[in-house]
This record gives sequence, structure tokens and C-alpha cells, in this order.
Amino acid sequence: MTREEAEAAIRSAGTVEDDEAFPLLEAAVACALHDDPGREGHPAFDLAAAGVERLVQRLKRESPEEALAETLSGDLRLTGDLLTYEHPDNADVIAVAQRRKGLPVALGVFYLHVAKKGGLNVKGVDFPGHFLLRIETREGPLALDPFSEGRVVLPSELTRRALHAGLTPNVADRLDVLMTPASDRAVLIRLQNNIFARAAAVKDFARAERAALRRALLDPKDHRPWLDVAAAREGQGALAGALEALARASELDQGAALAARAQRERVRLRLN
Repeated sequence: MTREEAEAAIRSAGTVEDDEAFPLLEAAVACALHDDPGREGHPAFDLAAAGVERLVQRLKRESPEEALAETLSGDLRLTGDLLTYEHPDNADVIAVAQRRKGLPVALGVFYLHVAKKGGLNVKGVDFPGHFLLRIETREGPLALDPFSEGRVVLPSELTRRALHAGLTPNVADRLDVLMTPASDRAVLIRLQNNIFARAAAVKDFARAERAALRRALLDPKDHRPWLDVAAAREGQGALAGALEALARASELDQGAALAARAQRERVRLRLN
């Protein structure tokens, strides 16, 4: 798949309004190919298909949370990358499928896809600092950590993590808030946010631009990704392209017009 074909696939996914119909795995693979084209997506698709088959069998004799964790961490050998956490491959679902390790949100893409195809009610949780999963059981919702082999995270641990992430005590004690389910689209956008932040930190502005553009395509009504596209283009010296991105941001949300206008004027001065 070429980068242009991947971009078209991401754009198509962005038009899907029903979260239940959002093609999470397919869109995640397209994002990976947009970042690094010329590969095949079958490692990710084959791994996910094997996971669905194993999960269906395990659900006949195991609880939902046990079956999901054992399928993804035991059968498929997916786990968090503790030793080379900052490696770019950890945010690429094709590379994750090949290496069997990655970041929490990248691993979460496989958990969510396999769970959905296996008939389980599992959603991502946009937990601060560390992506988690929410699975519905007969006893109520449970939090799972895909980075730690899908283990259950107890309420006391959720509160401790929330406090460590800087949340106030009155929020950190609210499990209903901490475990608010996120849409599949939001999960994939979080993954692109992660790629953007890492690329921008090392001044890889070309990769940062691609990640920001994917966010813009996945959520075409949000002006904020275009501000990041503009910043990444400015970092590359592509000032005309930066101005174009800032104009898109202003068109999408007049509330952003003031900030975008100030940024646009600063870039325009550099053109003169």
C-alpha cells in the first residue's frame, strides 16, 4: 500500500460516525502504512484473526477477563516493551504484531478488536499517563492493563495511579470517572498523539506532521490537529504549508481563530 492509498483509507475511516462501525484495526494498519509505506498489513490481520479464534474457544470454559488476557498475552504473546519503551516500533501495530510487544494503546488495539469480534463488551479507557481497558462482567466493570499481560487493575491501584498522574484526590476516588469508556476512534487518535509527541520531542518534524495529519483525517471536525500540522511544517521550514494548515484550523472552529490567527501572523512575518 502506498502512502496515498493509506491516507485515503484513513480519510474513509474518519467519515464513519457510528463508533460500533468504526474499523479500528483496519484504520490502525492504514495509519502504520501511512507512516511507513511499502509493507503489508497481514501480520496484524493474521495475529488478530488467530486471537479471535482462540478467544472464542477460551470463552467456553473461562471468564471473559481471564479468556481475553490469556488469549492476548498467553496465546498471542503480546506484552509491554519494558526494555526499549521509546522504540518507534512500539506505536506501529504492524511492528507490534511482528515483535509481540509495544505501548499500552498499541496493544490495546488488538485487545479491542479481538474482544469485539469475540462478542465481549470491552472499551478503551483514556486514563492519564497509561492507557487501560474496561471490560464488562457479571460482577460489574473491571479495568485491564494490556501492557501488563491484561491483568486486572484493582480500584485502589487505579486511584494510586490517578494521584501519581496529578489528578486531585476528589477525582482520583471517582472510579466512574476514571473508567469512562472511550470510543475506538479516540483510542486510535491517542495512538497518533503518542507518535506526534515522541516525534516532535526529537525534532522529527516530518513524522510529527504525518501523525498530526492522521489525527485530522480521523476526526475531520476537530481543528486542533491542524495546529499541530502547522507547527510540524514550520519546523521543517515549510511556511506556506504551515499557513495553509492554520487556515484550515480557523475554518473548522472559530473559537480557535484567535490562537490560529496569532500563530499565522507569526509565520507570515517569517515569510517576509
